[in-house]
Amino acid sequence: MEGKADYIERIVIDPKIHFGKPCIAGTRIPVEDVLELIQEGIPFDEIVRKYYPDLTVEDVKACARYAAELVRSEEIHVELP
Repeated sequence: MEGKADYIERIVIDPKIHFGKPCIAGTRIPVEDVLELIQEGIPFDEIVRKYYPDLTVEDVKACARYAAELVRSEEIHVELP
């Protein structure tokens, strides 16, 4: 399984770009925008071809890995009745 090392160089957080939201390195493209396209079921290669030609399929995969890692590391708090 792929993890943090697979996306760490592709996803950057810079307080000067998009208020510190995660973006793809070397661009001003927020991870959130790419994830919305993935959520719509648009294939990775189509995201690159039609929406973000400056990205690679590996950049799009890095966005998905980044989101998965956030969920994986999230603390869950459940109140029992």
